[in-house]
Parts: sequence; structure tokens; C-alpha cells
Amino acid sequence: MQISSRFTMGVHILTCIEVFKDDHQLNSEFIASSVGANPVIIRKIFGQMKTAGLISVKRGGNGGVELARPVDEISLYDIYSAVESVEDEGLFHFHENPNANCEVGRNMHKSMDKRLNQIQAAMENEMKGMKLSDVIEDTKKEILLESK
Repeated sequence: MQISSRFTMGVHILTCIEVFKDDHQLNSEFIASSVGANPVIIRKIFGQMKTAGLISVKRGGNGGVELARPVDEISLYDIYSAVESVEDEGLFHFHENPNANCEVGRNMHKSMDKRLNQIQAAMENEMKGMKLSDVIEDTKKEILLESK
């Protein structure tokens, strides 16, 4: 099981937008240089976050991105749900072909589904309580420590 890097990239992108908003033009090229990713990937994530109402995008020469909501109103779950597509299938992928002729094999799915859903719900509930503002605050503290 592994959540894709889109989630951590999304958090990174939003943190860059907040930290650099007064000093840089915030476009996909600039943010891609911080994330260490191709600008095309950053633009795709921009699109997902725009659809979710996390950012607004301005086109043109003075264009760029900005946060659409205050950082203390954006949870890690908001970012996760904007950029990850696990809701349809669930976080856990069940193995494809348990042996229907085996009493364990034919019952494993029924025995595990509820538990896997509970695990996913617990993780998502934890993420709902964690705010982007906390990540930004920690990042700014690390930046200050580096400058000393």
C-alpha cells in the first residue's frame, strides 16, 4: 500500500504558494523547481486543486497561482482528497484471485473489508485535524534554523 507522491507534492505546492507569495511569481515552472518535478505534473496538480477550490489560477504574463482559502482552513485531508483518486476503490487494493475452493480464500474478502474501511477512515479523520497552516509554520521554523 502506498499513497502516490501527488499528496506530498500537493502539500509542497501549497506551502510554496504561501511562503513565496510576496517574493516570486508563482507559476508552474517556479514551483516545479522547488518540488523537483516537471512543470507539466505541477500544472496537472494545479488543475486538481483548482477544481477542489484550494487555489485560483491567473493566466497570462502576470499570472500565477494563489490560495483560494486561508491556510488554517485547508486540512491535509482536503489536499489528499483533491489529488488522490482512492475514493472509488478505497485505499487498500485486495488481491485479485483468492481461491474460492478454499474456506479461507472464499471468506477473506468478507473478513477484511470492514477492517480495511475502518483503517482508511481513521487515517482520513486524522488528516482532517491536521492543517496546512501547521506544515507552513514548521517549514518556516526550519528555514529560520537553516539561516542561523
